[in-house]
Amino acid sequence: MENSFIKSVKISLILVYLVIAAGSIVRMTGSGMGCPDWPKCFGYWIPPTERSQLDWKSDQQYTQGQVIILEEKLRVSNENFRSSDAFNNDHWDYYTQHDYALFNVYHTWIEYLNRLLGALAGLAVLIMTALSFWSWKRNITYPIVSILILFGIALQAWLGKTVVDSNLSPHSISLHMGMALLIVLGLVFLLFLSQKKTFSISVKTSLKVWVWFAMLLTLFQIGLGTQVRQFVDLQMDKPAGQWLDNAPIKFYIHRTLSLLVLGVHIIIFWILSKMKVNFRVFNQILGLIGLEILSGILMFYLDFPFSSQPLHLILAALLFGAQSFFILQLISNRNSYDL
Repeated sequence: MENSFIKSVKISLILVYLVIAAGSIVRMTGSGMGCPDWPKCFGYWIPPTERSQLDWKSDQQYTQGQVIILEEKLRVSNENFRSSDAFNNDHWDYYTQHDYALFNVYHTWIEYLNRLLGALAGLAVLIMTALSFWSWKRNITYPIVSILILFGIALQAWLGKTVVDSNLSPHSISLHMGMALLIVLGLVFLLFLSQKKTFSISVKTSLKVWVWFAMLLTLFQIGLGTQVRQFVDLQMDKPAGQWLDNAPIKFYIHRTLSLLVLGVHIIIFWILSKMKVNFRVFNQILGLIGLEILSGILMFYLDFPFSSQPLHLILAALLFGAQSFFILQLISNRNSYDL
């Protein structure tokens, strides 16, 4: 049963990363309001494929919560009824969370698929939490952390609702991303606890200081990157080559700090080399940093080629996860050379 639990943790982590990637694609394509209500999409569990499905029709059966677009406004059915020959205001309420009332099938289905992935990740975490109770004898931390992650998933779903209700408020989007990273951290912690290989080594305090500094620097970079992304989002009605015209100082700080992140990790690599130890996860960290810098260069010099933005974000999330695992190895007595 413990092996099943560990597999469920890995599956949950993969799905959470897929949700992060899907969320970035939603943002890249401007599909965040493809479904203007939550948790349904235009009042449907399976969204419409044509604009005509959202028109009011006579002699039509409507269910409570179903959405139509009338006079460029979202209207929500307040009861189950069959429409007559004339529109009756008594059956309909205005949607009051925001005033966005556009339908684009491309945007709608991108956002809908993002939500489906989120639901699948939530189901995986729920199964993981159930399995954790069969492994509590080995480690009581399993069910405790699993419950916290499940709570985080529920909170993340609510934050997703606030993103839609706020009509894609930048603050809500950043908070949504921050919660995703906390969920990643919890799952990485469970993966770390499940590792059986243990090799005790003496870790210098100076190394721990550098590693913590690297983690804080990465988190600062991710936060700064979300703010740069908010600026780019506002420029997407222009040609891609003009997205960074008059960029704020935050962009130049973000770009320069990427070199500092690389430099700090080179120092850590040098310290590990002197210790004659090899952490496989740290090699992965170096590779992710290189790819992250490369994707940033591509966005800047090649005018944001397709999929470069989601790739940049998912690499940052993977880097955070790898760094979290590495720190857990260093601050415990379960240091492994080949993980």
